[in-house]
Amino acid sequence: MEDFVKINTLDDFDFSGRTVLFRPDINSPLDPKTKRIANINRLEKAALTLRELLEKGAKVALIAHQGDTLDYQNLIPLEEHAAILERMTGHPVAYSDDVCGPAAVQAVKKLKKGEAVVLGNLRYLSEEVTAFEKEVKLEPKGMFDTWLVRSLTPVVDFYVNDAFAAAHRNCPSMVAFQELLPTSGGRQLIAEYTALSKVTAHPAHPCVFVLGGGKISDAFGMMRNVLESGTADKILTAGITGLVMALADGIDLGHATMKFLEDRDLIGFIEEARQLLSAWGDKFMYPEDLAYEQDGKRQETSVSSLSPLSPELKDKLFPDIGQRTIEKYQRELSMSATIFVNGPAGVYEDERWALGTQEIWQAIASSPGYTVVGGGDTINAASRFTDLQDFSYVCTAGGAMVRFLAGKKLPLIVAMEKAYVPPEVLETVRKTLG
Repeated sequence: MEDFVKINTLDDFDFSGRTVLFRPDINSPLDPKTKRIANINRLEKAALTLRELLEKGAKVALIAHQGDTLDYQNLIPLEEHAAILERMTGHPVAYSDDVCGPAAVQAVKKLKKGEAVVLGNLRYLSEEVTAFEKEVKLEPKGMFDTWLVRSLTPVVDFYVNDAFAAAHRNCPSMVAFQELLPTSGGRQLIAEYTALSKVTAHPAHPCVFVLGGGKISDAFGMMRNVLESGTADKILTAGITGLVMALADGIDLGHATMKFLEDRDLIGFIEEARQLLSAWGDKFMYPEDLAYEQDGKRQETSVSSLSPLSPELKDKLFPDIGQRTIEKYQRELSMSATIFVNGPAGVYEDERWALGTQEIWQAIASSPGYTVVGGGDTINAASRFTDLQDFSYVCTAGGAMVRFLAGKKLPLIVAMEKAYVPPEVLETVRKTLG
Protein backbone atom coordinates (compact mmCIF):
# COMPACT_ATOMS: atom_id res chain seq x y z
CA MET A 1 0.00 0.00 0.00
CA GLU A 2 1.21 3.51 -0.79
CA ASP A 3 2.57 5.31 2.26
CA PHE A 4 0.20 8.26 1.76
CA VAL A 5 -2.89 6.05 2.28
CA LYS A 6 -3.81 6.31 5.97
CA ILE A 7 -6.36 3.51 6.12
CA ASN A 8 -5.73 0.11 7.69
CA THR A 9 -5.96 -2.90 5.38
CA LEU A 10 -6.86 -6.56 5.75
CA ASP A 11 -3.16 -7.28 6.27
CA ASP A 12 -3.14 -5.38 9.56
CA PHE A 13 -5.41 -7.70 11.58
CA ASP A 14 -5.83 -11.37 12.43
CA PHE A 15 -9.43 -12.27 11.57
CA SER A 16 -9.26 -15.99 12.29
CA GLY A 17 -12.22 -17.06 14.40
CA ARG A 18 -13.38 -13.48 14.75
CA THR A 19 -16.69 -12.00 13.60
CA VAL A 20 -16.38 -9.30 10.95
CA LEU A 21 -19.06 -6.80 9.99
CA PHE A 22 -18.46 -6.31 6.26
CA ARG A 23 -19.98 -3.33 4.43
CA PRO A 24 -19.48 -3.49 0.62
CA ASP A 25 -21.47 -1.75 -2.12
CA ILE A 26 -23.32 -4.46 -4.06
CA ASN A 27 -26.17 -2.22 -5.25
CA SER A 28 -26.68 -3.75 -8.71
CA PRO A 29 -28.69 -2.98 -11.87
CA LEU A 30 -31.85 -5.05 -12.16
CA ASP A 31 -33.85 -6.34 -15.08
CA PRO A 32 -36.95 -4.10 -14.89
CA LYS A 33 -39.29 -6.99 -15.72
CA THR A 34 -37.89 -9.88 -13.68
CA LYS A 35 -36.22 -7.86 -10.87
CA ARG A 36 -33.25 -10.19 -11.23
CA ILE A 37 -29.68 -8.86 -11.08
CA ALA A 38 -28.59 -7.77 -14.56
CA ASN A 39 -24.94 -6.88 -13.89
CA ILE A 40 -22.68 -8.58 -11.33
CA ASN A 41 -19.67 -6.23 -11.55
CA ARG A 42 -20.00 -4.86 -8.01
CA LEU A 43 -20.64 -8.32 -6.61
CA GLU A 44 -17.45 -9.56 -8.26
CA LYS A 45 -15.49 -6.75 -6.60
CA ALA A 46 -17.04 -7.45 -3.19
CA ALA A 47 -16.40 -11.17 -3.54
CA LEU A 48 -12.63 -10.59 -3.58
CA THR A 49 -12.60 -9.19 -0.06
CA LEU A 50 -15.29 -11.55 1.21
CA ARG A 51 -13.42 -14.60 -0.06
CA GLU A 52 -10.19 -13.41 1.56
CA LEU A 53 -11.90 -12.87 4.92
CA LEU A 54 -13.51 -16.30 4.80
CA GLU A 55 -10.29 -18.00 3.75
CA LYS A 56 -8.60 -16.35 6.73
CA GLY A 57 -11.14 -18.05 9.00
CA ALA A 58 -13.38 -15.07 9.69
CA LYS A 59 -17.09 -15.27 10.44
CA VAL A 60 -18.64 -12.56 8.24
CA ALA A 61 -21.90 -10.64 8.64
CA LEU A 62 -22.47 -8.65 5.47
CA ILE A 63 -24.57 -5.46 5.48
CA ALA A 64 -25.43 -3.69 2.22
CA HIS A 65 -28.13 -1.82 0.35
CA GLN A 66 -30.06 -2.28 -2.89
CA GLY A 67 -32.16 0.60 -4.19
CA ASP A 68 -33.50 3.44 -2.04
CA THR A 69 -36.63 5.50 -1.49
CA LEU A 70 -35.46 7.60 -4.47
CA ASP A 71 -34.78 4.42 -6.43
CA TYR A 72 -37.77 2.38 -5.29
CA GLN A 73 -37.99 0.17 -8.38
CA ASN A 74 -34.65 -1.37 -7.34
CA LEU A 75 -35.52 -1.80 -3.64
CA ILE A 76 -35.53 -5.60 -3.31
CA PRO A 77 -34.26 -8.20 -0.78
CA LEU A 78 -30.61 -9.30 -0.98
CA GLU A 79 -31.33 -13.02 -1.27
CA GLU A 80 -30.07 -13.29 -4.86
CA HIS A 81 -26.98 -11.29 -3.91
CA ALA A 82 -26.20 -13.87 -1.21
CA ALA A 83 -26.57 -16.77 -3.65
CA ILE A 84 -24.25 -15.11 -6.17
CA LEU A 85 -21.63 -14.37 -3.49
CA GLU A 86 -21.76 -17.99 -2.31
CA ARG A 87 -21.09 -19.13 -5.87
CA MET A 88 -18.27 -16.63 -6.34
CA THR A 89 -16.48 -17.28 -3.04
CA GLY A 90 -16.96 -21.03 -2.78
CA HIS A 91 -17.94 -20.58 0.88
CA PRO A 92 -21.33 -20.85 2.61
CA VAL A 93 -23.18 -17.53 2.38
CA ALA A 94 -26.59 -17.62 4.05
CA TYR A 95 -29.32 -14.97 3.91
CA SER A 96 -31.45 -13.40 6.63
CA ASP A 97 -34.24 -11.03 5.61
CA ASP A 98 -33.86 -9.34 9.00
CA VAL A 99 -31.55 -6.31 8.94
CA CYS A 100 -30.52 -6.00 12.58
CA GLY A 101 -33.33 -7.38 14.69
CA PRO A 102 -33.33 -10.56 16.83
CA ALA A 103 -33.25 -12.91 13.83
CA ALA A 104 -30.27 -11.07 12.33
CA VAL A 105 -28.37 -11.06 15.64
CA GLN A 106 -29.02 -14.79 16.08
CA ALA A 107 -27.83 -15.48 12.52
CA VAL A 108 -24.57 -13.64 13.24
CA LYS A 109 -24.02 -15.47 16.54
CA LYS A 110 -24.48 -18.87 14.83
CA LEU A 111 -21.76 -18.27 12.23
CA LYS A 112 -18.79 -20.63 12.12
CA LYS A 113 -15.28 -19.97 10.76
CA GLY A 114 -15.38 -19.56 6.99
CA GLU A 115 -19.12 -18.84 6.89
CA ALA A 116 -20.99 -15.66 6.00
CA VAL A 117 -24.51 -14.32 6.24
CA VAL A 118 -25.99 -11.48 4.20
CA LEU A 119 -28.39 -9.51 6.39
CA GLY A 120 -31.49 -7.76 5.08
CA ASN A 121 -31.43 -4.72 2.80
CA LEU A 122 -30.16 -1.71 4.80
CA ARG A 123 -32.70 0.49 3.03
CA TYR A 124 -35.41 -1.27 5.03
CA LEU A 125 -34.24 0.98 7.91
CA SER A 126 -35.37 4.60 8.00
CA GLU A 127 -31.97 5.58 9.45
CA GLU A 128 -30.26 4.26 6.28
CA VAL A 129 -32.33 5.97 3.58
CA THR A 130 -31.25 9.12 1.76
CA ALA A 131 -34.13 11.21 3.12
CA PHE A 132 -33.11 10.47 6.74
CA GLU A 133 -29.51 11.44 6.03
CA LYS A 134 -30.51 14.76 4.46
CA GLU A 135 -33.11 15.71 7.05
CA VAL A 136 -31.59 14.53 10.35
CA LYS A 137 -27.89 15.17 9.63
CA LEU A 138 -26.36 13.08 12.41
CA GLU A 139 -22.65 13.10 13.24
CA PRO A 140 -21.04 9.63 13.59
CA LYS A 141 -21.16 9.68 17.40
CA GLY A 142 -24.81 10.67 17.21
CA MET A 143 -25.46 7.42 15.34
CA PHE A 144 -24.53 5.16 18.25
CA ASP A 145 -28.17 4.93 19.33
CA THR A 146 -29.45 3.95 15.89
CA TRP A 147 -30.94 0.47 15.79
CA LEU A 148 -28.29 -0.82 13.37
CA VAL A 149 -25.30 0.24 15.45
CA ARG A 150 -26.57 -0.70 18.92
CA SER A 151 -27.82 -4.09 17.66
CA LEU A 152 -24.79 -5.29 15.70
CA THR A 153 -21.81 -3.76 17.51
CA PRO A 154 -22.03 -6.16 20.51
CA VAL A 155 -21.92 -9.29 18.31
CA VAL A 156 -18.96 -8.42 16.02
CA ASP A 157 -15.22 -7.90 16.54
CA PHE A 158 -14.12 -5.97 13.45
CA TYR A 159 -15.57 -3.63 10.84
CA VAL A 160 -14.44 -3.80 7.19
CA ASN A 161 -15.68 -1.30 4.60
CA ASP A 162 -15.31 -1.90 0.86
CA ALA A 163 -17.91 0.61 -0.39
CA PHE A 164 -15.99 3.50 -1.97
CA ALA A 165 -18.84 4.00 -4.46
CA ALA A 166 -21.00 5.09 -1.49
CA ALA A 167 -18.23 7.06 0.24
CA HIS A 168 -20.25 10.29 -0.02
CA ARG A 169 -23.00 8.82 2.17
CA ASN A 170 -23.13 9.90 5.83
CA CYS A 171 -25.18 7.06 7.30
CA PRO A 172 -24.64 4.64 10.23
CA SER A 173 -23.49 1.68 8.13
CA MET A 174 -20.79 3.85 6.52
CA VAL A 175 -19.36 6.06 9.27
CA ALA A 176 -20.43 4.99 12.77
CA PHE A 177 -18.84 1.58 13.35
CA GLN A 178 -15.34 3.02 12.84
CA GLU A 179 -15.80 4.84 16.15
CA LEU A 180 -16.44 1.59 18.01
CA LEU A 181 -14.55 -1.26 16.31
CA PRO A 182 -11.08 -2.01 14.90
CA THR A 183 -11.50 -1.03 11.26
CA SER A 184 -9.92 -1.80 7.92
CA GLY A 185 -10.61 -1.08 4.28
CA GLY A 186 -11.47 -3.91 1.90
CA ARG A 187 -9.35 -4.56 -1.18
CA GLN A 188 -11.65 -2.58 -3.48
CA LEU A 189 -11.81 0.45 -1.18
CA ILE A 190 -8.03 0.62 -0.83
CA ALA A 191 -7.53 0.19 -4.58
CA GLU A 192 -10.02 2.97 -5.49
CA TYR A 193 -8.68 5.36 -2.87
CA THR A 194 -5.06 4.71 -3.83
CA ALA A 195 -5.71 5.14 -7.56
CA LEU A 196 -7.57 8.44 -7.15
CA SER A 197 -5.01 9.71 -4.63
CA LYS A 198 -2.27 9.00 -7.17
CA VAL A 199 -4.14 11.17 -9.66
CA THR A 200 -4.90 14.04 -7.29
CA ALA A 201 -2.31 14.30 -4.54
CA HIS A 202 0.65 12.43 -6.03
CA PRO A 203 0.46 12.48 -9.83
CA ALA A 204 3.45 12.00 -12.06
CA HIS A 205 3.67 15.00 -14.40
CA PRO A 206 2.62 15.92 -17.01
CA CYS A 207 -0.84 15.07 -15.67
CA VAL A 208 -3.72 15.31 -18.15
CA PHE A 209 -7.46 15.17 -17.49
CA VAL A 210 -9.71 14.15 -20.41
CA LEU A 211 -13.24 15.34 -19.65
CA GLY A 212 -16.22 14.77 -21.92
CA GLY A 213 -19.61 13.12 -21.84
CA GLY A 214 -23.04 14.57 -21.29
CA LYS A 215 -23.05 15.10 -17.51
CA ILE A 216 -20.94 18.25 -17.57
CA SER A 217 -21.62 19.07 -13.92
CA ASP A 218 -19.12 16.27 -13.15
CA ALA A 219 -16.43 17.88 -15.32
CA PHE A 220 -16.97 21.36 -13.92
CA GLY A 221 -17.00 19.91 -10.41
CA MET A 222 -13.44 18.69 -10.92
CA MET A 223 -11.75 21.29 -13.12
CA ARG A 224 -11.27 24.18 -10.74
CA ASN A 225 -9.92 21.97 -7.96
CA VAL A 226 -7.38 20.09 -10.09
CA LEU A 227 -6.15 23.37 -11.58
CA GLU A 228 -5.94 25.29 -8.31
CA SER A 229 -4.10 22.39 -6.66
CA GLY A 230 -1.64 22.06 -9.53
CA THR A 231 -2.75 18.48 -10.14
CA ALA A 232 -3.63 18.93 -13.82
CA ASP A 233 -1.17 20.32 -16.35
CA LYS A 234 -3.70 20.11 -19.18
CA ILE A 235 -7.44 19.50 -19.48
CA LEU A 236 -8.58 18.10 -22.82
CA THR A 237 -12.30 18.71 -23.25
CA ALA A 238 -14.74 16.95 -25.56
CA GLY A 239 -18.41 16.04 -25.64
CA ILE A 240 -20.74 18.72 -24.28
CA THR A 241 -17.94 20.01 -22.02
CA GLY A 242 -15.85 20.75 -25.13
CA LEU A 243 -18.75 22.57 -26.79
CA VAL A 244 -19.30 24.74 -23.70
CA MET A 245 -15.59 25.64 -23.54
CA ALA A 246 -15.70 26.63 -27.23
CA LEU A 247 -18.79 28.78 -26.67
CA ALA A 248 -17.10 30.44 -23.68
CA ASP A 249 -14.18 31.35 -25.94
CA GLY A 250 -16.46 33.10 -28.42
CA ILE A 251 -17.08 30.34 -30.96
CA ASP A 252 -20.55 30.46 -32.55
CA LEU A 253 -22.05 26.95 -32.55
CA GLY A 254 -25.48 27.96 -33.83
CA HIS A 255 -29.09 27.86 -32.72
CA ALA A 256 -29.39 24.09 -32.46
CA THR A 257 -26.52 23.77 -29.99
CA MET A 258 -27.77 26.66 -27.86
CA LYS A 259 -31.28 25.19 -27.77
CA PHE A 260 -29.80 21.81 -26.81
CA LEU A 261 -28.04 23.43 -23.84
CA GLU A 262 -31.07 25.53 -22.87
CA ASP A 263 -33.37 22.49 -22.90
CA ARG A 264 -31.01 20.75 -20.46
CA ASP A 265 -30.45 23.80 -18.25
CA LEU A 266 -26.73 23.90 -19.10
CA ILE A 267 -26.40 27.49 -20.31
CA GLY A 268 -25.09 28.61 -16.91
CA PHE A 269 -21.93 26.58 -17.40
CA ILE A 270 -20.81 28.91 -20.20
CA GLU A 271 -20.09 31.74 -17.75
CA GLU A 272 -18.26 29.34 -15.43
CA ALA A 273 -16.22 28.19 -18.41
CA ARG A 274 -15.32 31.82 -19.21
CA GLN A 275 -13.99 32.26 -15.68
CA LEU A 276 -11.91 29.10 -15.96
CA LEU A 277 -10.49 30.17 -19.32
CA SER A 278 -9.69 33.61 -17.93
CA ALA A 279 -7.73 32.12 -15.04
CA TRP A 280 -6.15 29.07 -16.73
CA GLY A 281 -6.64 29.51 -20.47
CA ASP A 282 -3.31 27.90 -21.37
CA LYS A 283 -4.28 24.73 -19.47
CA PHE A 284 -7.38 24.02 -21.57
CA MET A 285 -7.80 22.42 -24.97
CA TYR A 286 -11.18 22.32 -26.69
CA PRO A 287 -12.03 20.86 -30.13
CA GLU A 288 -10.41 22.45 -33.19
CA ASP A 289 -12.90 20.71 -35.45
CA LEU A 290 -16.27 19.07 -35.00
CA ALA A 291 -18.34 16.42 -36.78
CA TYR A 292 -21.91 16.91 -37.97
CA GLU A 293 -24.51 15.10 -40.08
CA GLN A 294 -25.11 15.96 -43.74
CA ASP A 295 -27.38 13.75 -45.86
CA GLY A 296 -27.03 10.96 -43.32
CA LYS A 297 -23.23 10.98 -43.42
CA ARG A 298 -20.48 12.26 -41.15
CA GLN A 299 -18.92 15.59 -42.14
CA GLU A 300 -16.34 17.68 -40.30
CA THR A 301 -15.77 21.41 -40.03
CA SER A 302 -13.06 23.57 -38.50
CA VAL A 303 -14.14 25.42 -35.36
CA SER A 304 -12.50 28.60 -36.66
CA SER A 305 -14.84 28.52 -39.66
CA LEU A 306 -17.87 28.58 -37.37
CA SER A 307 -17.50 32.26 -36.47
CA PRO A 308 -19.38 33.76 -38.18
CA LEU A 309 -21.43 30.61 -38.61
CA SER A 310 -22.26 29.65 -42.19
CA PRO A 311 -26.01 29.34 -42.93
CA GLU A 312 -25.81 25.61 -43.68
CA LEU A 313 -24.41 24.89 -40.19
CA LYS A 314 -26.60 27.11 -38.00
CA ASP A 315 -29.09 24.31 -37.29
CA LYS A 316 -26.56 21.50 -36.94
CA LEU A 317 -25.59 19.62 -33.81
CA PHE A 318 -21.99 18.48 -33.33
CA PRO A 319 -22.04 15.00 -31.75
CA ASP A 320 -18.32 14.23 -32.11
CA ILE A 321 -14.88 15.80 -32.36
CA GLY A 322 -13.06 15.92 -35.69
CA GLN A 323 -9.88 14.29 -36.99
CA ARG A 324 -7.59 17.27 -36.33
CA THR A 325 -8.71 17.38 -32.69
CA ILE A 326 -8.21 13.63 -32.35
CA GLU A 327 -4.63 13.88 -33.64
CA LYS A 328 -3.82 16.87 -31.41
CA TYR A 329 -5.19 15.11 -28.34
CA GLN A 330 -3.32 11.92 -29.23
CA ARG A 331 -0.02 13.82 -29.31
CA GLU A 332 -0.75 15.35 -25.91
CA LEU A 333 -1.68 11.98 -24.42
CA SER A 334 1.46 10.29 -25.77
CA MET A 335 3.58 12.70 -23.70
CA SER A 336 1.56 12.36 -20.47
CA ALA A 337 2.77 10.58 -17.34
CA THR A 338 -0.68 10.52 -15.65
CA ILE A 339 -4.05 10.46 -17.42
CA PHE A 340 -7.53 10.56 -15.91
CA VAL A 341 -10.53 10.21 -18.23
CA ASN A 342 -14.20 10.76 -17.47
CA GLY A 343 -16.84 10.97 -20.19
CA PRO A 344 -16.75 9.93 -23.88
CA ALA A 345 -15.72 12.32 -26.65
CA GLY A 346 -19.01 12.02 -28.51
CA VAL A 347 -22.23 10.10 -29.01
CA TYR A 348 -20.25 6.88 -29.42
CA GLU A 349 -23.34 4.64 -29.43
CA ASP A 350 -23.94 5.79 -33.05
CA GLU A 351 -21.19 4.53 -35.38
CA ARG A 352 -21.04 7.89 -37.17
CA TRP A 353 -19.98 9.60 -33.95
CA ALA A 354 -17.82 6.88 -32.41
CA LEU A 355 -14.51 7.89 -34.01
CA GLY A 356 -13.44 10.47 -31.42
CA THR A 357 -14.13 8.25 -28.42
CA GLN A 358 -12.57 5.19 -30.06
CA GLU A 359 -9.34 6.97 -31.07
CA ILE A 360 -8.92 8.85 -27.78
CA TRP A 361 -9.64 5.75 -25.67
CA GLN A 362 -7.16 3.68 -27.66
CA ALA A 363 -4.53 6.41 -27.24
CA ILE A 364 -5.05 6.39 -23.47
CA ALA A 365 -5.01 2.58 -23.30
CA SER A 366 -1.67 2.47 -25.17
CA SER A 367 -0.09 5.24 -23.10
CA PRO A 368 2.92 4.20 -21.00
CA GLY A 369 1.75 6.53 -18.22
CA TYR A 370 -0.49 5.84 -15.22
CA THR A 371 -4.07 5.78 -16.57
CA VAL A 372 -7.34 5.90 -14.64
CA VAL A 373 -10.80 5.49 -16.17
CA GLY A 374 -13.73 6.63 -14.04
CA GLY A 375 -17.52 6.67 -14.28
CA GLY A 376 -20.15 4.26 -15.58
CA ASP A 377 -20.60 5.55 -19.14
CA THR A 378 -16.84 6.05 -19.43
CA ILE A 379 -16.23 2.40 -18.52
CA ASN A 380 -18.90 1.26 -20.98
CA ALA A 381 -17.19 3.22 -23.77
CA ALA A 382 -13.75 1.98 -22.75
CA SER A 383 -14.90 -1.64 -22.74
CA ARG A 384 -16.35 -1.22 -26.23
CA PHE A 385 -13.19 0.14 -27.86
CA THR A 386 -10.36 -1.20 -25.69
CA ASP A 387 -9.38 -3.93 -23.28
CA LEU A 388 -9.96 -2.63 -19.74
CA GLN A 389 -6.84 -4.53 -18.68
CA ASP A 390 -4.80 -1.96 -20.64
CA PHE A 391 -5.66 0.79 -18.14
CA SER A 392 -3.78 1.13 -14.87
CA TYR A 393 -7.04 1.37 -12.93
CA VAL A 394 -10.77 1.34 -13.67
CA CYS A 395 -12.74 3.19 -10.99
CA THR A 396 -16.29 1.90 -10.47
CA ALA A 397 -17.41 4.81 -8.29
CA GLY A 398 -19.55 7.60 -9.71
CA GLY A 399 -20.68 10.39 -7.39
CA ALA A 400 -18.02 9.60 -4.80
CA MET A 401 -15.27 9.76 -7.41
CA VAL A 402 -16.44 13.14 -8.71
CA ARG A 403 -16.62 14.58 -5.21
CA PHE A 404 -13.17 13.21 -4.38
CA LEU A 405 -11.62 14.80 -7.48
CA ALA A 406 -13.47 18.04 -6.71
CA GLY A 407 -11.56 18.19 -3.42
CA LYS A 408 -14.57 17.52 -1.21
CA LYS A 409 -14.23 15.52 1.99
CA LEU A 410 -16.01 12.19 1.77
CA PRO A 411 -17.66 11.05 5.04
CA LEU A 412 -16.40 7.47 4.64
CA ILE A 413 -12.78 8.49 4.03
CA VAL A 414 -12.87 10.86 7.02
CA ALA A 415 -14.17 8.01 9.21
CA MET A 416 -11.67 5.46 7.88
CA GLU A 417 -8.70 7.80 8.33
CA LYS A 418 -9.85 8.68 11.85
CA ALA A 419 -9.88 4.95 12.70
CA TYR A 420 -6.38 4.40 11.29
CA VAL A 421 -3.89 2.71 13.62
CA PRO A 422 -0.22 3.18 12.57
CA PRO A 423 1.88 0.02 11.97
CA GLU A 424 4.14 0.69 14.95
CA VAL A 425 1.13 0.82 17.30
CA LEU A 426 -0.31 -2.37 15.82
CA GLU A 427 3.03 -4.10 16.35
CA THR A 428 3.12 -2.99 19.98
CA VAL A 429 -0.39 -4.38 20.51
CA ARG A 430 0.60 -7.70 18.92
CA LYS A 431 3.63 -8.01 21.19
CA THR A 432 1.53 -7.13 24.24
CA LEU A 433 -0.99 -9.82 23.33
CA GLY A 434 1.81 -12.35 22.96
